[in-house]
Amino acid sequence: MSSDDGREPAPEGGEQLALIRETVRKAKGPRALPRTWRGAALAEELPVARVLVDKGLLHLDRLFDYAVPAAMDAEARPGVRVRVRFGAGEREGRREGGGLINGYVVERVADSDFPGALAPIAQVLSPEPVLGAQLLGLCQAVADRYAGALADVVQLALPPRMARAEKKPSPDPLPPPDAPDPAGWARYANGPELLAALADGTGPRAVWTALPGPGWPDELARALAATLAAGRGALAVLPEGRAAARVDEALTALVGRGRHVLLTADAGPEARYRRWLAVNRGAVRCVVGTRAAAFAPVRDLGLAAIWDDADTSHADDHAPQPHAREILALRAAREHTALLVGGHACSVEAARYVESGWAQPVAAPRETVRAAAPLVRTVGDSEQARDAAARAARLPTLAWQVAREGLRAGPVLVQVPRRGYAPRLACARCRTPARCVRCAGPLVGEGRAEALVCGWCATREHAWRCPECGGTRLRAQVVGARRTAEELGRAFPSVPVRTSGRDHVLAQVPDTPALVVSTPGAEPVAERGYAAALLLDGWALLNRPDLRAGEEALRRWLTAAALVRGSAAGGVAAVVADPAQRPVQALVRWDPAGFARTELGERAELGFPPVSRMAAVWGPGEAVTAFVGDAELPPSTEVLGPVPVPESPAGPRGGAGGGPGPGESWERMLLRVPPGHGAALAAALKAAQAARMARRTGPPLRIRIDPPDIG
Repeated sequence: MSSDDGREPAPEGGEQLALIRETVRKAKGPRALPRTWRGAALAEELPVARVLVDKGLLHLDRLFDYAVPAAMDAEARPGVRVRVRFGAGEREGRREGGGLINGYVVERVADSDFPGALAPIAQVLSPEPVLGAQLLGLCQAVADRYAGALADVVQLALPPRMARAEKKPSPDPLPPPDAPDPAGWARYANGPELLAALADGTGPRAVWTALPGPGWPDELARALAATLAAGRGALAVLPEGRAAARVDEALTALVGRGRHVLLTADAGPEARYRRWLAVNRGAVRCVVGTRAAAFAPVRDLGLAAIWDDADTSHADDHAPQPHAREILALRAAREHTALLVGGHACSVEAARYVESGWAQPVAAPRETVRAAAPLVRTVGDSEQARDAAARAARLPTLAWQVAREGLRAGPVLVQVPRRGYAPRLACARCRTPARCVRCAGPLVGEGRAEALVCGWCATREHAWRCPECGGTRLRAQVVGARRTAEELGRAFPSVPVRTSGRDHVLAQVPDTPALVVSTPGAEPVAERGYAAALLLDGWALLNRPDLRAGEEALRRWLTAAALVRGSAAGGVAAVVADPAQRPVQALVRWDPAGFARTELGERAELGFPPVSRMAAVWGPGEAVTAFVGDAELPPSTEVLGPVPVPESPAGPRGGAGGGPGPGESWERMLLRVPPGHGAALAAALKAAQAARMARRTGPPLRIRIDPPDIG
């Protein structure tokens, strides 16, 4: 595998540090003895500290030399947080602003390449070494892969400092637990072999297609426990806090408390930092957490696992927007550790791991899958013969029938792609989308009797009139979860209706008849599994102009349907979508790996990721064209575009995707290179952006490696 895919062994911590040192040395010139303008006494040995300043600008993406005062000699060790003066006129353009900013000591050396007077370190914020050589090397590798600044990646990797947490000692490390019984892994063709390899301390790489049902947290916990039994560290990254809590509970039941920590935002800043310190100090060897946990400094890492890697929550919103799967793949290559990519669905990237032979599949026999999965029904020819409007209706007769029968046996899950009441409205007469008169944003309905509100600027509209035909009546183009719950409540007046979405997410529902309306990713777990599930508005997922529309639709459906009881227990899932669509057929067969292999084959023919590597550059049209023209791109680069970028409520500086605000005109170019050239593309874009920022010319541009939406 190519190095830009994160699958070749990278340099170890010492070699990486040497590489960083070599790239940041100033070109030729006489070496000067370290001294300061204040004449303060310096440390006798290694009086120069190379500091990474916490200023994520590409043209300042290098280390800076500072003098180490004698009073700080003992505390200013590599990895500690410091305060340094960073301002104009101190090192011929090496400083901007003139104030004190935070930084990290990367290494101590005897002399400096800079010929002038060195500024001293102003303060050692904490003697706690938080940025070790191995973590620094990983951050540098991630920054290089995503054409980002090292300081930005370090900010993602390290939690904010909480002084009170540092004062508390970490617990003594516990001895390794006993190797767990394979239990649920026995249902998979090579599951017991995977656990045995982890318990032996070897580094297998596997793509695990988990069986539907509630057993996956226990199975993942057993893989972590097997690694701990071998005396090595383990790490699991989950897409959201509820899933992480389920794995945490299962792992606690297996190995007890004290051998692992849960790193999620729900714990609060101080508790999270205290747990992170326990890992950094080596007191705890196992971490379960969300995407930031991918950087957790686990000692002697033996297994890096990720669940549901295609979930968009694994991609960070902050620059340079790395994906947790790629971070863990880099760690697996750099630290020679096992990698486990698991989920009910199978991403195209995971399918490529298997297709290339870099990872082995772990899946159950077809007979076991059919027994564990619910019966999946679609609106087919027989239903259409009985109900002429079945294909066009949002809730055809099949859906009502499945819901009615399911409520006799337990709760019924209803998955709706959009939250809110009526997220998209249009004129009832001419179908012109309803837009805000102030910013042209989409008008949405918040309730039956409530005023319309703009989805971008929140302006309320009390007397809307269609600008095309003058009509005043509206129709819903898309129906949200709240309105769906309202409609179902009227249809089943004696059944309680619960909703779960971004504003209020339910963790669990009781095993009693109820309708549970949820948006994707917020589905609560039923105690004994749902009796049935309705997967509504399939067209809204399948018709998105996105390369990953089919893959994402199948992933969301599988995640919801996996919560339903197996077919042997009478579980049924009804999907309201065109049965001829390939994702629908994959759901009916419960064959996520087969769907991913087919998608991978088609993308290989078309040259789309993950077979190729891509980068997106967007901003004002002339600036984008000039930037791409000036960048020293690899000869193999194929330029696609430019194409217009639609308006965005976030504007040019907000959000992860951020687009032009009202009245602005932006364009986007896609840059595509064949396998093996991704690192060169990222390096060229990073260098061009750094040079542009140093010159301070032109409007800001956005660059993203591996853009998720290239449709």
